[in-house]
Amino acid sequence: MTVSNQTFENRFVLIGLTNIPYLQELYLLIFLIIYIITVLGNSLFIVVVRINIKLQTPMYFFLSHLSIIDVCFSSAVVPKLLVITFSQDKSVSLLECATQMYVSLVLGATECLILAVMAYDRYAAICKPLHYNTIMNKRLCICLALGCWGVGVINSTIHVFFTFQLPFCRSRHINHFFCEVPPFFRLSCQDTWFNELAMYISACIIAICAFFLTLISYIYIISSIAKIRAPQGRYKAFSTCASHLTVVAVYYGTIMFIYLHPHSAYSPEMGKIVSIIYTSVTPMLNPIIYSIRNQDIKSTLRKNTYKAFSKCI
Repeated sequence: MTVSNQTFENRFVLIGLTNIPYLQELYLLIFLIIYIITVLGNSLFIVVVRINIKLQTPMYFFLSHLSIIDVCFSSAVVPKLLVITFSQDKSVSLLECATQMYVSLVLGATECLILAVMAYDRYAAICKPLHYNTIMNKRLCICLALGCWGVGVINSTIHVFFTFQLPFCRSRHINHFFCEVPPFFRLSCQDTWFNELAMYISACIIAICAFFLTLISYIYIISSIAKIRAPQGRYKAFSTCASHLTVVAVYYGTIMFIYLHPHSAYSPEMGKIVSIIYTSVTPMLNPIIYSIRNQDIKSTLRKNTYKAFSKCI
């Protein structure tokens, strides 16, 4: 009996999205398709950027990082979601849960910062075109990317450490589809004010600061675009920013909803829906959004598809 209790104490049960059989089958199919599109779409985007010399620019350097984050983010969450949806055993070990939480937090924070850096890159390109290559040099790009990843790792380490210091005596059943910080607060019989405060502080420092940096960059960008007399020039300048703005609005909105939402007002069902958007839907849509108006990406795809098809014939 002691061994059984000890084993149970080292595991958690993910309730998942639903217990209704036909909905489980539907979700299994939907998320499998989403995952395949995400991996293929982002991988293809990375390959296209690597093979086209024209795309060896700071903007595509950061877009490649974004694609890597999206593939890893989706891979950290969706396969386990498919397993717990399909399997009768919905339990996860403490180590597996902590690893999933750690990886998702690293990737989530890093993506926030990468999106902010991309906004600064667009600011430099549109507002300081003559000095762009000097400002966004290779060394700065590498330092910014490493800085984003470093902040993500530090932030995740702190949150995972303090989350798993809590005593989980209320239940081991997590009303969620992956191991995320907010649902764990509901399992603890200890006051979680310190953990919540730490979460709000990091969310303010990372998500809100990144959001305001993006906002300030775009205030300058829009004011510069407004000064362009030629309509075609204004359209071209704005089209390079429209894709980024779309991704930023969706991603920042969902992240801030989850991590700045008061614990007392937290709704598990709403939390699941919002989490699905930024862990599954956004990673799938990002390469599509960034490619749909991009002539360089589309022309590279057409050329290489034609070459591959010609070889097969």
